[in-house]
Amino acid sequence: MSMLAFENVDKFYGEHHVLKGINATIGRGEVVVVCGPSGSGKSTLIRTVTRLEAIQKGRILFEGRDVTARDVKLNQLRARIGFVFQSFNLFQNLSVRQNLILGPTKVLGMSRDEAVAQAETLLAKVGLAHKIDAMPANLSGGQQQRVAIARALAMKPPLMLFDEPTSALDPEMVQEVLQVMRSLAGDGLTMMIVTHEMGFARDVSSRVWFMDQGELLEDSPPAEFFSRPKHARAQRFLQDVLRPSPTIGMPSDAVPA
Repeated sequence: MSMLAFENVDKFYGEHHVLKGINATIGRGEVVVVCGPSGSGKSTLIRTVTRLEAIQKGRILFEGRDVTARDVKLNQLRARIGFVFQSFNLFQNLSVRQNLILGPTKVLGMSRDEAVAQAETLLAKVGLAHKIDAMPANLSGGQQQRVAIARALAMKPPLMLFDEPTSALDPEMVQEVLQVMRSLAGDGLTMMIVTHEMGFARDVSSRVWFMDQGELLEDSPPAEFFSRPKHARAQRFLQDVLRPSPTIGMPSDAVPA
C-alpha cells in the first residue's frame, strides 16, 4: 500500500482549473520532488494533502484513508503529517524549546521531560542545539527554517511535506536547510517536496514529478528526468532552470545559452 495517493484529483478556484485529474502515488520511504514553472499548481497540490486546500473531485489517500472524507478529524490527520512552509510559521512569542515541545505535550501526551529531551536531540540533528533557549526573532532565516523542520519532526510524522522551504531564504542559507533535508532522506523518511532546487532534486529524490498548468506531465526517476525528459514542456523548463548564470564581469549575451 502506498503512503500517499492522489486519485483523479481536480481543484478549481472559481472558473480557474488549478489541478487537472492528478493521479500519482508515493511509497513508504520515497522522496518525491514536485517541480514546474510558477503557477503550475505545485503548492496547491501539496496543500490538499492536509486539507489546507479543498478539492472538488477525486480522492487523496494517506495510509489508505481518504483525507477528504467527512468524518476525518483534521487535527489527528495533521498531527500525522509534518508540514514545513516557506515562511517558517514558528510561534514568535515562544522560545525554540517551547516551539518544539508544545505539540508533543499537548497532542501526543508526552511528558515535559520527554518532550524536552526529544527537542534537544532534534535540535542537535539540525545543528542548532545551542539555540534551544533563543527566540525566533533572534535567529536567521535558515536557522528558523531548521527549527521549523525539527518542530515538525517532533510529532514523529510518517510523512513530511515541504512547500518551497528555501524560497524565502538568502542564498547562503539555502544549503544549510537542504543539508538537513538530505540527512532526513538518508534516514528513509517519506517526503514530498515542492522546490526549485534542481541540484537537490537530482541528488536526493526517488522520483521527480513535473507539473505545468495544473497537470502532472511527468513522473520519472531523477536520472531519467534530467537526462531524457519526455515532455516538450519539461525539456524547455530544464533548459531554462539549468542554463548557466552569466559570468561576473561578462555581458550576459557572451555566455552560451
